[in-house]
Amino acid sequence: MPGSHISDQQVFLFMVERRNHTQAVAAAKAGISERSARRIEKDLRLPSQKKRRRHWRTRADPLEQFWPRVEELLQIEGIIAVTIFETLQDEFGEEAVPDKVRRTLERRIARWRALNGAEKEIFFPQHHEIGRQGLSDFTVCDGLRVTIAGDPFDHRLYHFRLACSGWEHAAVVLGGESFAALSEHLQDALWKLGGVPAEHRSDSLSAAYKNLDVDAQRDFTRSYEDLCAHYGMLATRNNRGVAHENGSIEGPHAHLKRRLDQALRRRGSRDFISIEAWREFVEAEVAKQNRRRAALIDQERRVLRSLPARRTTDFAMLSVDVTRNGTVSIERVLYSVPSRLVGQRLHAHLYDDRIELFLGPDRVMTTPRVRVKFPARAHHIDFRHVVANLRRKPGALRHLVYRDALFPNHAYRRAWQAFDAQLDARQACRDAVALLDIAARGNCIDALARRIDAALDAGQLPDVTALKDEFLPTTRTQRDVTIPPPDLCAYNSLLASVEVH
Repeated sequence: MPGSHISDQQVFLFMVERRNHTQAVAAAKAGISERSARRIEKDLRLPSQKKRRRHWRTRADPLEQFWPRVEELLQIEGIIAVTIFETLQDEFGEEAVPDKVRRTLERRIARWRALNGAEKEIFFPQHHEIGRQGLSDFTVCDGLRVTIAGDPFDHRLYHFRLACSGWEHAAVVLGGESFAALSEHLQDALWKLGGVPAEHRSDSLSAAYKNLDVDAQRDFTRSYEDLCAHYGMLATRNNRGVAHENGSIEGPHAHLKRRLDQALRRRGSRDFISIEAWREFVEAEVAKQNRRRAALIDQERRVLRSLPARRTTDFAMLSVDVTRNGTVSIERVLYSVPSRLVGQRLHAHLYDDRIELFLGPDRVMTTPRVRVKFPARAHHIDFRHVVANLRRKPGALRHLVYRDALFPNHAYRRAWQAFDAQLDARQACRDAVALLDIAARGNCIDALARRIDAALDAGQLPDVTALKDEFLPTTRTQRDVTIPPPDLCAYNSLLASVEVH
């Protein structure tokens, strides 16, 4: 065809057809002209074997005078075409280097780099042996825009995956990347899976290392290796900052979050009543994906190693002393404990989402774990731990350091503010403490809060006496006792017995 170059395939076709047809017919079948056919028969070389004629320019090269400077700039590592273009405009002026040559420059730079540039990193596809490798990593989920009871919920997901079959486990992580979170959720995954792969691979957990000194990093590494040794897994890590070495988990991160995002869109809301509700939602979506791979997962399960007899440590541990204030301090957060523990030394087991306190072998309490960013401090106070002492000393409420954290919810804080504004100082403290006492003894925090809000919304102060009668009734049931009159005749039998003696 006019204007088109003859290809090697057309020449081959012409030569085959020429055996049985005339030159004109063979040329027609090959889609070339008779003139081209005559030229081919005179020179049997293929078009790819011939030296192509260089195209001549129809206009002057707009970059010719600047190209030496461009090549100098290209020696700078990481420089991009736009920066080079703006540099040329700064040095030579916008009239000499107009905006319309930008695309020409970008194409010329791309070609130069393809021919003369540095070596690029390539990726090596891997064959995953069945039962060989499981991978763990954490991924930030702020992009899912999940809220809990209307409040933004910033969190991570721990993600475990078998490299071969793709079996997954995901768990909501409230804190950052830590050994406690890794240990707890990795063990959850293995026990849910029902077996152990030969190797466990993670990234360098840079967030967990960021604020650790050399000794702490060594302890972290030793703890991680001990965890894997307990399950008979080879512990491996990819190089720090090279995420694609963990590609069998990094890529599925995006797939998992995309599936969760689509499920949230179908649900029509990203708000959940509690963290537990969001956890159940995540587990259900992961279970759906695992069911789609059921055949391959069952095949891999059969070659996994057996689980050990028990789990190993999945928490961080430290010892804390209970102060005379009835509190313990853990990671810049003050937690209240029952007052009977004052003066005792407790052992704290720090999980990702909770803290368990032990006195010797006995667990004395469990409390949600509160996290604050350095150097901030916080309080987590259970009013039931201190209300008995406050009944004896209600005036201590007014200037209590953790007063705002003492109230179980907003209704009780509103009541205190109303009492403080309309009553004298002593009575305000007494009434506020009385409400806390009713809530503690009646186990009616939410129900009492609704009564308090109703009274305050009506412009009235909560009636402490009426609320106490409603939630702590003390009326005793009366029982009628009937005493029959004595039978006097019965005494005559006593006289007879006296005469006999």
